[in-house]
Amino acid sequence: MKKLIAIIMVTFLFIACKNETKVDYALFSGKIENAKDQIATIYNGRDKIVEMKVAEDGTFSDTLKVEPGFYTFVHGRENASIYIAPGNVLNMTLDTKEFDESIVYTGVGSENNNYLVAKYLTDEKASGDFAAVYAMEESDFMNKLNEIKDAKEKVFEEAQNLNAEFKTLEKNNLQFEHLNNLQNYPTYHEYYAKKENFVASDEFMKQLETVDFSNADFYENLSSYKGLVQGHYSNKIKESENPSEVFNELINSASPDLKEDLAKMLNYEVSPNNAHNEAYYNGLLAMSTDEAFKSKLTIKYEKVKLLGKGMPSPAFVDYENHKGGKMSLEDLKGKYVYVDVWATWCGPCKREIPYLKEVEKKFHNNNIEFVSTSIDRAKDHNTWVEMVKEKELGGIQLFADSDWNSKFVTDYAIEGIPRFLLIDPDGNIVTADAPRPSDPKLVKLFEELKL
Repeated sequence: MKKLIAIIMVTFLFIACKNETKVDYALFSGKIENAKDQIATIYNGRDKIVEMKVAEDGTFSDTLKVEPGFYTFVHGRENASIYIAPGNVLNMTLDTKEFDESIVYTGVGSENNNYLVAKYLTDEKASGDFAAVYAMEESDFMNKLNEIKDAKEKVFEEAQNLNAEFKTLEKNNLQFEHLNNLQNYPTYHEYYAKKENFVASDEFMKQLETVDFSNADFYENLSSYKGLVQGHYSNKIKESENPSEVFNELINSASPDLKEDLAKMLNYEVSPNNAHNEAYYNGLLAMSTDEAFKSKLTIKYEKVKLLGKGMPSPAFVDYENHKGGKMSLEDLKGKYVYVDVWATWCGPCKREIPYLKEVEKKFHNNNIEFVSTSIDRAKDHNTWVEMVKEKELGGIQLFADSDWNSKFVTDYAIEGIPRFLLIDPDGNIVTADAPRPSDPKLVKLFEELKL
């Protein structure tokens, strides 16, 4: 493999020199040990650039016609940031057993990308426990944030032979990553510190006041800046008493790319518990030019309108019960039903399991059933069977009839998991987006209902 790459590199450079023309493509190849599937993909944001076939021995290669910039390499459920520029002859090796820790690049352009690997691992080590960090009070969090920033900047300063254009972009990237973490603090702190309606102090958020949220070049080239801008406007809409005003501002002044990105991002805010669904729906329609997206959004919006409190719940019918036989929602009438829609591959779902067990235990003798509905694919059925046993999952464990396409799941407009639902003894919706077991609001809700 190394010999082949060397030949490709020599040939590539020879042709470039001979023709004395500007090379507008990059060569990208590699080898994946313990490959998860037969595909490796390069994305630019949400846009798929190329899908590469991974051979039986784990090798892949392709020619990429791309602009210089940051992209995302995806294989299985893992991904890595990668910088690609015309003229690069990159070779990547990795082992899925230790995905990020095992990535190594060689060839033209490798220095930029080996730096990105080192930065990611440094960030991961310095950040530590995500939940614990965001649960910190403002002063401690800021100290931690500066510690993370300093650690990453040290890796940047010590990196050798970085491309000049890359260095310019990355210097800004580090700053925007820092500001992104800062901007996310109020939302995450409210959740992890369990502080309802938390608002950060003006002094703490002061650094964000000087940010220019209208830099088109940064928006096009830096995902960290793109995330910062999207988060800024997302927060602005959520915090507004009249979201339509903010949408109108964006419709009249934002760039086409930002409007399209925000429409796709905020699609998830059209949900059963959003009191401003109509404003979101109209705003997202106006910002997007993607007819397929708008059609799906309209279907979702019409479903969400049927998921209000007191409306008849969509039903599951004859789902496989882990304990044997079949079960339908109708079988549980007369009791409240708390439904956990999850999957064995979903990390956030599994993190809720200990909390769900605690809540189950607390309300074990009350008029409520706890139902966990797996939307794993049919091929992962045995994984579900074994995980229920291994983790000693309680309540009623069911397997949906058609994973994400199950009618119960689509009728509830579920696009992400875990998702929790609460249905009353008459089969009507209490809430189509109930608090998670880890959220104290759930126990408070149960107590208010006097189950």
